[in-house]
Amino acid sequence: MKGKTINELKLGDKAYFQKTITETDVYMYAGITGDLNPAHINEEYAKDTMFKGRIAHGMLTAGLVSAVLGMQLPGPGTIYLKQELKFTAPVRIGDTIKAEVEVSEMIVEKNRIKLRTTCTNQNGDVVLDGEATVMPPR
Repeated sequence: MKGKTINELKLGDKAYFQKTITETDVYMYAGITGDLNPAHINEEYAKDTMFKGRIAHGMLTAGLVSAVLGMQLPGPGTIYLKQELKFTAPVRIGDTIKAEVEVSEMIVEKNRIKLRTTCTNQNGDVVLDGEATVMPPR
């Protein structure tokens, strides 16, 4: 299985992955990373925060972008080089998040692609915005 090469891509190409964030996802992410911040795993603590309840880890949401890049666009064989992120709204357990990427710049001579990266929830609210730089497979 091989992703698209730079010669197979064009500006404006898009792909997405969508997933509903579960309590299990949040606990597994916390266990894998060691990020046991009570804002994510302790409802009693989290209900007194500005979010009024637990929220998913921002990097769990960002991981959905990685899934799109590594599996769809450009796809398998892609090397993730850089990611700029802005978390714009909380992701809650039960939210359905759509991670979308769009080719915004092609640097053919260096075999690099820049992509706009956006995650939205089921209401269409942007929860993550950014830009990735990747090296597509040759």
